[in-house]
Amino acid sequence: MRILTGLQPSGKLHVGNYFGAIKPAVELQQQGEGFYFIADYHAMTSGRDAAALKANIRELAIDFLACGLDPEKSVFFRQSAVPEVNELAWILSTVCPMPLLAKCHSYKDKVAQGISPNHALFAYPVLMAADILLYDSEKVPVGKDQKQHLEVTRSLATKLNEAYGEGTVVMPEAIIKEETELVIGLDGRKMSKSYDNTLPIFGEEKQLRKWVMKIVTDSTPVEDPKSTENSTIIALYKLFANEAELGSMIADHQRGGCGYGDFKKRLADAYWDYFSEMRTRREEILKDTGYVDQVLKDGANRAREEAAKVLSRIRQAVGLA
Repeated sequence: MRILTGLQPSGKLHVGNYFGAIKPAVELQQQGEGFYFIADYHAMTSGRDAAALKANIRELAIDFLACGLDPEKSVFFRQSAVPEVNELAWILSTVCPMPLLAKCHSYKDKVAQGISPNHALFAYPVLMAADILLYDSEKVPVGKDQKQHLEVTRSLATKLNEAYGEGTVVMPEAIIKEETELVIGLDGRKMSKSYDNTLPIFGEEKQLRKWVMKIVTDSTPVEDPKSTENSTIIALYKLFANEAELGSMIADHQRGGCGYGDFKKRLADAYWDYFSEMRTRREEILKDTGYVDQVLKDGANRAREEAAKVLSRIRQAVGLA
């Protein structure tokens, strides 16, 4: 089974990134052949700071490896190290109806947030489709916000196969874990850098605990029972705690006698402990200055070998070879 996922280097990884994409990707390494990439071309759709992009690419590589990505089991590379993706994006553009892109909610959302409506932002789903189809990907772990883009990929794959013959490209399927398809942020909305409501995976303990204490709660007195419905604290706690710990947290909410400050401290403890081994692994990676560069170089070589084979088949099908 060929598995593919990518992450944009847009800043520090947060808990939503981890449970929505990284954790599923790491687990899937045991079930098939993983192609995991840093989506640096995609990051250019909404940023113009070259130095920041370069730094973010390296930070993402370090963090992904710290979270369990094994370069011996998976192919890990930078998107921009495989230029074949741009040729496939062009080929897909020739069968892509404009209305298919116009209805994509991600484009509308980003423009509404003030991001300049450039062509790359509009055509983002086509490049994403090329990312997926270039490696004959069969399974694609995605978050809830990317489901529509995978549907675009499947639509373009269908159109290309209809135009040039079945089997021109492989039809991918999404993998979405219902329990983590939408991770709640500190303010109760979806966890997103855009909302400034994220919990980072890595950082100094004191600062991370301060982030947890910022969680928005109501003014229910300490002695009174607390609502468990739509509770941000419980929604986050269940990501890090076992069943017994979660049951105790819920029971204490319902019984009363514990304040939100106590619940937040429990959440902070569970959150800090959960990423303990990954922090240790990250420190070890940082000690070997050439390790990350070598991993990405080797991954790019392996990715280009596969991309060349797939693109050669597609070029022949469409008449370019």
